[in-house]
Amino acid sequence: MLDHQPASSTINRTRYRLAVLIPCRNEGLTIAQVVQQFQKKLPEADIYVYDNRSTDDTVAQAKNAGAIVRYEPQPGKGNVVRRMFADIDADIYILVDGDNTYEVDAIGHLVDKLLNENLDMVVGARRSAAHDKQAYRLGHRSGNLFLTGVVKFLFGAQLKDMLSGYRIFSRRFVKSFPAISSGFEIETELTVHTLELKIPFAEEYILYGSRPPGSESKLKTFTDGWRVLGTAVLLFKEVRPFLFFGLISVFLALLSLGFGLPIFMTYLNIGLVPRFPTAILAASIMLLAFLSFTCGLILDSVARGRREVKRMAYLSYNLKTR
Repeated sequence: MLDHQPASSTINRTRYRLAVLIPCRNEGLTIAQVVQQFQKKLPEADIYVYDNRSTDDTVAQAKNAGAIVRYEPQPGKGNVVRRMFADIDADIYILVDGDNTYEVDAIGHLVDKLLNENLDMVVGARRSAAHDKQAYRLGHRSGNLFLTGVVKFLFGAQLKDMLSGYRIFSRRFVKSFPAISSGFEIETELTVHTLELKIPFAEEYILYGSRPPGSESKLKTFTDGWRVLGTAVLLFKEVRPFLFFGLISVFLALLSLGFGLPIFMTYLNIGLVPRFPTAILAASIMLLAFLSFTCGLILDSVARGRREVKRMAYLSYNLKTR
């Protein structure tokens, strides 16, 4: 267990309605242990397990452990998270996977940090124990570092672990989050939404352990990695369209100049245009560059309006107490 320092002035958590949200698909080996650990650490919390088309005994194990079990038929973690955020009413939400890999002992510190620092999201950034190098596999770790680096570059943010599935949210975050993604790219959407609206958040290191024998990860390194990367680029276009289309415009303008400058220099020397097709191509590409720049200007105004609407929706929810 990592040494989590206690908050300087701890708020009484029993004043708030806490909900633990556990999306599950074929986690019969571990779900009961996860539920029981959260019952011990957060006895005041309601624990919800949302089954996502499991074919093992996940549902039976969760019910026997005392969780509130519900069902989401649409496959994909994003679909489950969207349903949970819509259905459940609470003041503080704890989102965690059901594979028993995240450090449950850290939950008190993470919730206290959210309350004491008046944050809207706290992310449990994964760190493997020194004796458990197989917990956070090299492929997943490398992919996470790459994708986190891409989002840091695109949005100019300092991030430790963009893809962590262990997060604590305030009510106003959950109820104002659009939740468009359907799969494992939901963590990317959560992060980009936070950065777009400049929502106060923090990351705290927590231990990340190995799955028990017989339990398999649902994450496909390359397939889901490409989906996450595609989502990051798509959200970059939606959130910062002027920069996105501006970069395309600059690229097209440079390409046009590369084709057109030699022809223009020849025209200055001899007064003739020797290659009409290339000249037409250069002019057409430059026209596309101007069109891309214009699209960026227009869509930037649209994105600003959407951002203002999202911000107002976010501000319309307040933290309540019992």
